[in-house]
Amino acid sequence: MKILVTAKRVEDPESKIKVKPDGSGIVQEGLKYKINPFDEIGVEEGLRLVAKHGGEVVVVSIGGKEVQEQLRHALAMGAHRAVWVNHTGALDQMGVAGLLQKVVEKEKPDLVVLGKQSIDDDQNQVGQYLAEYLGWGQATFASKVESLESEQEKSKVPALLVGADGKSVRVVREVDNGLTTLECALPAVVTTDLRLNLPRYASLPGIMKAKSKPIEELTPAKLGVDVTPKVQVLKMAAPPPRKAGIKVPDVATLVDKLRNEAKVV
Repeated sequence: MKILVTAKRVEDPESKIKVKPDGSGIVQEGLKYKINPFDEIGVEEGLRLVAKHGGEVVVVSIGGKEVQEQLRHALAMGAHRAVWVNHTGALDQMGVAGLLQKVVEKEKPDLVVLGKQSIDDDQNQVGQYLAEYLGWGQATFASKVESLESEQEKSKVPALLVGADGKSVRVVREVDNGLTTLECALPAVVTTDLRLNLPRYASLPGIMKAKSKPIEELTPAKLGVDVTPKVQVLKMAAPPPRKAGIKVPDVATLVDKLRNEAKVV
């Protein structure tokens, strides 16, 4: 199998995010960055599938030269090679999906696995757009029945089940009231949820090997994609500061405050 996975560069959630005074974006000085956790789960699942069925994992990221850090992280985990779409301007979700569509058409993978959303803007749109642009089946919010403490997880058994004929994939996905199982004909697009797996740590040998693994550079122009944003962020604003909590002496006072101040009972 050939599996294409993504590795978006996002702000480390441990960093303190500040909005610029003019609301045009966030203050980037001093921020740390990492691979989007949902994408990292996708990389792990791709590696497990290839370990079982053979093949290769190709990782792709879009951005300036700095995204090579995230590509090298995925390569250190075990991905075989990387594709870097060099673009430093603004992108909306349709632009990202358009670029990924062209990379997919070039690479011709059997399966595309990407995070259901990125933790910076939480849009949860790219996977769906990509499947629509490609005309492929899709299964979003991929999860599994087994817990992350199960023997299957410890043994790194893939949760995505590829059919014996290699023509379909079965996906357990999270829904509001539990889990549902879908089967998609391959090729297909799958987006990952948090409970799909626990990503491995990159080993020292893996980190050393990643330094020599190839990264192919592409651009929107080479791919023939117009990435002019159709959606524009006009302004950002920090949420209002939360009021400090208080201690109440008894249940009666708590109920009174919930009823008359919070207006929730």
